[in-house]
Amino acid sequence: MLQNARSRQMPNRPNDGTRINEDIRISPIRLVKDDGEQLVLETHKALQMAKEAGMDLVEVSPNAKPPVCRIMDYGKFRFEQMKRAKATKAKQHIIKVKEIKLHPKTADNDYEYRIVQAKNFLKNGMKVRLVMQFRGREMAHMDYGRRRMDQAKIDLADSGELEMDSRVEGNTMASIYAPKRGLPVAKSATEPMAAGEA
Repeated sequence: MLQNARSRQMPNRPNDGTRINEDIRISPIRLVKDDGEQLVLETHKALQMAKEAGMDLVEVSPNAKPPVCRIMDYGKFRFEQMKRAKATKAKQHIIKVKEIKLHPKTADNDYEYRIVQAKNFLKNGMKVRLVMQFRGREMAHMDYGRRRMDQAKIDLADSGELEMDSRVEGNTMASIYAPKRGLPVAKSATEPMAAGEA
């Protein structure tokens, strides 16, 4: 019985916090018409105008004094908002950051393999975070790791741009490379790496 009473009181209450129709209890309000004309009037009068037009009275600026409302089709308005948000999300270009780990004692062939991996990631439009990890006594000889990171700068110069130079963070030294501007990005990010990952 209580549920039915509640559903009658709030037939189309939005769940985004926007007050519409009978949920607007403050009076008077500032009503903005389609032509830009503004009227300050009692809420029940604005609500009556909305009902006559077959529309909703929607509070668009609740913190204004008096609150600002508009007469509109709220369902259509929400649909358009969601459509715009979806379109904006689709246009966003998300850049992935791939991490490649090295050690001061990484063998030359392993280092070269990781550089090839980094070049492939950069060619596919991803950023690369190159991390040199130090263990135990290696912390006392960070210059070995720095030399390797300096060599990586030279080896990756044709594929990427150094975005953040080698920076020590605890027991690691990291640098970030971004794809080089002007180079074409590979169509599929998975194709070049398929053979290397297997």
